[in-house]
Amino acid sequence: MATERPHRRVDPALTSAARQSTAPAGFDFISYMRRLCDDIVARLPEFAHVNLAHVAMRGCQTRRPGRYGIQASLTPLRFKGGAQQTVRRGRQWTIQPLRGADGSEMLYLLSYYLPRFLDLPLNEKLATVCHELWHIGPKFDGDIRRHEHGRCYAHVPSEKRFHAEMHVLAERWLALKPAPELYGELADGFAAIRSRHGRVLALRMPTPKLILVRN
Repeated sequence: MATERPHRRVDPALTSAARQSTAPAGFDFISYMRRLCDDIVARLPEFAHVNLAHVAMRGCQTRRPGRYGIQASLTPLRFKGGAQQTVRRGRQWTIQPLRGADGSEMLYLLSYYLPRFLDLPLNEKLATVCHELWHIGPKFDGDIRRHEHGRCYAHVPSEKRFHAEMHVLAERWLALKPAPELYGELADGFAAIRSRHGRVLALRMPTPKLILVRN
């Protein structure tokens, strides 16, 4: 799902990766997911345009337990066509810059909703990852992939069919025999992973805001 809605609540079961230096060792969820995405992008030609060095990743808390609801989302950090500014209701807006540890500017923000995402079956987790990566625009300009279907520009008319196609991509990736350690942890749910590692570490960051440039 492509979205720009912020997520503010903090799950006490999650520990910010920013505090890892003072916290016991645990499962670094974001680093794990980044390695998984790196391999998917490298192996599947459908994602050859994706440069993960400019895709930020974070963990967000789900409001309710259970597997139903948003599992992951992709937030574009540019407007249509990669524009850095847009006009809405006669006002000019830009998006607050989001930068990586090395100072490079991020073009997308990929969010995983925990523990919900980790409580999905493995095949659904992998299809969800492919689903969000697919939303990244083919020009990798900070805009999402757009479809000419009116208000449903972020998705094809049949969401069910679209997600089934993402399952096919995930199965193709598995058929290429990636190293089991890239996805093995995802065979278990949140509680089992936390029990095994002691805690789940998930980098948290606020959603970049719209900034008024000119009235």
